[in-house]
Amino acid sequence: MNRRKKIKDIYDKRMKQANLKVNPKKAKPKYISKAERAKMEAEAAANASTEAATETPDTSETKDA
Repeated sequence: MNRRKKIKDIYDKRMKQANLKVNPKKAKPKYISKAERAKMEAEAAANASTEAATETPDTSETKDA
C-alpha cells in the first residue's frame, strides 16, 4: 500500500507539472522592462501629436470648402 501511494504521488506530481507547463496561468501579464515602457510611451505620444497635427488642417479645410 505504501509503495503504491508513493508511486501514485510521484505520478500525480509529474502530471500536475506537465499540465501547468502546457496551460500556464494567464492572469499575470507579461513583464515589460522600464526602458520598453518608456519607448512605448514615447511612440504613443509621437503618434498622438502626429494625429492631432494631421486632424487640425483637415477640419479647417472642410470649413473653407
